[in-house]
Amino acid sequence: MKEEELRQKSFEAMMVEELKEFQIKLSKKVKLFPLEREPGLIAGCDVGYFENGLAKGAIVVMRYPEFKIIETVDSIEKITFPYIPGYLSFREAPLLLKVFQRLKNRPDLILVDGQGIAHPRKAGLAVHLGVELEIPTIGCAKKPLLKFEGELPKERGSKLPVYLTGELSGYVVRTRTGVSPLFVSPGNLITPEEAVEWVLKTAVKFRMPEPLREAHRLSMIRT
Repeated sequence: MKEEELRQKSFEAMMVEELKEFQIKLSKKVKLFPLEREPGLIAGCDVGYFENGLAKGAIVVMRYPEFKIIETVDSIEKITFPYIPGYLSFREAPLLLKVFQRLKNRPDLILVDGQGIAHPRKAGLAVHLGVELEIPTIGCAKKPLLKFEGELPKERGSKLPVYLTGELSGYVVRTRTGVSPLFVSPGNLITPEEAVEWVLKTAVKFRMPEPLREAHRLSMIRT
């Protein structure tokens, strides 16, 4: 292996160690408190990717329980941070936080296409956003980062707990009968049980909660 390649690998290893340390510190700021009131405004946020390193951060705010869209905000920027499994928040959080600052309506709850505390260092994208914004936040991931035991029943509402070092981190949740589950965990200012409750309340027709479906749709439109 060439000296330049060795130097690059050494740099990447050092960067990952710094990111890992940041995540550990961030996880200590998480508060798993029950919601103070029922959310009236629920936001979904997602990031879509295009060619040449461009990415579009999108946030959709809906009124609950009508699921009426009251505001959408989005922005396209060039993403330079590489994709590293377990470190997605460093790639997407800066863009989503910028987009959030443009919102006129502050949501009571945010649903994130990513992990919450069901993460090797309890610091997924939903944690990063929830701690920074100080808003109740839920991670709704399509794939797990942590192992779980048991076989999930096929019926909607079925769930299995996910643990990390003996502590409950979240749940595998079936939001639609016979369809692949979601991996639900709190990001901040909400309990694991409430996270499941609100994912099921907002996933009324499809696998993904309505605010997240709309945010994903918006994030994939090239403007």
